[in-house]
Amino acid sequence: MINENNIEELKDILTSKKKIAIIPHRNPDGDAIGSTLGLYHVLKNLGSEAYVISPNDFPHFLAWMPGSEGIVIFENNRKEAQKLLQSVDYVFTLDFNVLLRTGDEMEYYLSNLIKPFVMIDHHQMPGDYATLTYSYPEFGSTCELLYTLLEKTQLTQYVDQKAATCIYTGIVTDSGSFRFPKTTAHTHRVVADLIDKKIENPTIHNSLFDNSTYNRLLLLGRALQNMVILPELNTSYIYLTDQELKEYKHEKGDSEGFVNYGLSIKGIDFTAFFIERKEEGIIKISLRSQGNFDVNKLARAYFEGGGHVNAAGGKSTKSLEETIAYFKEIISKHKNEFYD
Repeated sequence: MINENNIEELKDILTSKKKIAIIPHRNPDGDAIGSTLGLYHVLKNLGSEAYVISPNDFPHFLAWMPGSEGIVIFENNRKEAQKLLQSVDYVFTLDFNVLLRTGDEMEYYLSNLIKPFVMIDHHQMPGDYATLTYSYPEFGSTCELLYTLLEKTQLTQYVDQKAATCIYTGIVTDSGSFRFPKTTAHTHRVVADLIDKKIENPTIHNSLFDNSTYNRLLLLGRALQNMVILPELNTSYIYLTDQELKEYKHEKGDSEGFVNYGLSIKGIDFTAFFIERKEEGIIKISLRSQGNFDVNKLARAYFEGGGHVNAAGGKSTKSLEETIAYFKEIISKHKNEFYD
């Protein structure tokens, strides 16, 4: 349940007509961009000067969202982003709870920025960098949490069609189109409100899920060919090499959702997806599970990451082959330790 103690403080900030920066995590997904743009539109409707500053670029399948053309990319335009951050009255961080999630360079800058921070997030184990923290892991998405906070502050009348479209996008993507366990009756009540605000939900779904490029489908085929099943461990994993990404002209967001295919197999309760990023010198890791297998704990313990019980991510600086071997060793020895 929402703690009512600091709701009035949030309302005071939202209605104060201040200059506000809004930041998603690095490699933002639908919930990160949806929540930041949703808040952006609400603040504009309330008379504030608002800016969304993303650590790096966002996937092309989110570029249709209202307001996305105005997002400032820190990685591409550091001087403008830093100038804006120096000028604002408040910094809102949405859909992450440790500054590390913004990437090394932006984390360093934000850690030394003397501004009041407001955190709105639904991940576990929040950091302590924010002046005001609204951290509620029971919510299935930051967008659902954001709308709930707007309800508590009695500001939902400022959620226009543009804001509602962005908030709905985050809910539908982070809920797996309403099929993940944290989808509740409250989730659907929020969605009903958003539909009442004249969102075009069929168009949103088409924009998100029915606009694959031919290369993306070929890349999915390659990823599925690379799938490995470990039946004795009820585990699967898939991988894509850097060469395969180049071969199929991978663009940001093209591999979104691939990890879920490994969890769709009968008898599998845990899956991983490894993506080789040679330019970054890392293996990006996505983890998914069903039931009470806690991938958040596993990601934090072994892969410098975190997230939720059933969805988390991390990274490895080992080679792809070494990372997969390390993963198989961990699972064979320690898998039972992560069942709650």
